[in-house]
Amino acid sequence: MNTFHKFALLALISSVIVGCSSSPTESETETTPPISSSDRYQEERYELKHDVAPDQPISVEHIEEITPQYEPYSLGGNKNYTVRGKRYQVIKDPTNFKEKGQASWYGKKFHGHLTSNGEVYDMYSMTAAHKELPLPSYVKVTNTDNGKSTIVRVNDRGPFHPGRIIDLSFAAAKKLDVIKTGTANVEIEVITVEKPTTQTKKQALKQFQIQVASSQHKDRVETLAQDLSQKLSVTSFVNSEQEIHRVILGPFDDYDLTQKTLEQVKLLGYSSAFVRKN
Repeated sequence: MNTFHKFALLALISSVIVGCSSSPTESETETTPPISSSDRYQEERYELKHDVAPDQPISVEHIEEITPQYEPYSLGGNKNYTVRGKRYQVIKDPTNFKEKGQASWYGKKFHGHLTSNGEVYDMYSMTAAHKELPLPSYVKVTNTDNGKSTIVRVNDRGPFHPGRIIDLSFAAAKKLDVIKTGTANVEIEVITVEKPTTQTKKQALKQFQIQVASSQHKDRVETLAQDLSQKLSVTSFVNSEQEIHRVILGPFDDYDLTQKTLEQVKLLGYSSAFVRKN
């Protein structure tokens, strides 16, 4: 294996294990160990050197709050990993997990890039990054500086800065008024949703959709939606918002059918597909 192929392999592995919010800043390089080839890849794979807010910030009032639901943990992003010489262990059982510290946020630099579990980072979605919670997890975040709170879906790794416990998407940070200050004191609490039993399937889990993939290329997403609709014999459509286009299957009224379709989607290669409420 030549040097180029070795570097490419390291880059690929790093992009899966260490998500969008994990690239180190210039100030970190003065106090941390020398940058490895995989860490250097994290710095170089983005078009922007520094993270910024959108060119034309929009109101996020129309963005709905996330409703926690049961989701199996992702195939990717849930193994123990090392960043800048420090080892991180993914929490196996996050029930009753609480944590206090600082929240930061990440935006345009990472928009459209892969998160640690293989999804596409959308700064206008209510998501977040955490170093050790299993992916995905639902977390209630309370800004203790102003009392505001919201729920986010953790699908990425980070932040790797001393004292910071969670990286919020632009939308989530906007709702908590973290954009102006850059960071805020927060308390986070994991919301655990038990796997539904046979008795609750028909009552609690109705009208669900499967989000297969998202991309900035609308034509590709539309083609994929049509292709999956034909292969799986299900309804599909494209949901577009702020230059991100998502392939959605459904809605489904039957929980068993939803899960069976999700398994088929993953067998087709879309391992980051997940179920969401309609």
